[in-house]
Amino acid sequence: MTFETIRFTADGAVARLTLDRPASLNAYTSVMCRELVEALAAFQADDALRVLVLTGAGRAFCAGGDIRNGEETEEGERRQLGHAMVMREGMHRVARSLYRLDKPTIAMINGAAVAGGLTLALLCDFRIAAAGARLGDTSGTVGLLPDEGGAWLFPRVMGQEAALRMTLLGEVYDAARARELGLVGEVVPDAELEARTAGLAAALAARAPLAVRTAKKLVRRGAEVPFDLALDDAEFAVDVVNGSADVREGVAAFVEKRAPRFRGR
Repeated sequence: MTFETIRFTADGAVARLTLDRPASLNAYTSVMCRELVEALAAFQADDALRVLVLTGAGRAFCAGGDIRNGEETEEGERRQLGHAMVMREGMHRVARSLYRLDKPTIAMINGAAVAGGLTLALLCDFRIAAAGARLGDTSGTVGLLPDEGGAWLFPRVMGQEAALRMTLLGEVYDAARARELGLVGEVVPDAELEARTAGLAAALAARAPLAVRTAKKLVRRGAEVPFDLALDDAEFAVDVVNGSADVREGVAAFVEKRAPRFRGR
């Protein structure tokens, strides 16, 4: 697939989505949002792809919305329903698409991930940051809001007081502090970021796809529903997974003391 502002590639079962506007620190635009939604849909639809790695080109992960060229502001001022419609058709479509994926996603945070860029990272299941990366919410610095989904994500990840401190004061943290706050799960030396991410992606891709995708759905939904409903969901899920060929293969591999060969069936 050919895009203007992103790169979407695959290596075996692992897809890689790279924000590709390095001169603008990969700040997103309406064009990038449309392309991200298209790429995420292609990833979800292709059963051969089991894991997605999201990263940025150059020295940044994503610096949020591109306010330097004024594109989003100007478009909002021209449109009926204004800025709300720009957000709904733009970054909110990206956020919904990424959040709804039922395959594992990894944010490979190679540099600055701030404002909407931090939101993109938090929408991924796993976040590995280079030691030199910096993360935070700078939206309020120019009078904007954490409107890409950050206002929902930040307190769930780091607690309400820490989220308010970061957003209201425009704080940006080094990778070590970001890990302490729960914004990332792992910090590695810059030179090891690619290898560590590739290792995690390969490990996830080797797992039973049907179980992985169903388990992710159960965990996500379980955070939003009462316990009894979560158990109801699990009862329906086992009807899909437990009778699969992958489970038979997994049991056989365990008995035969070999590595399983899962096919997603």
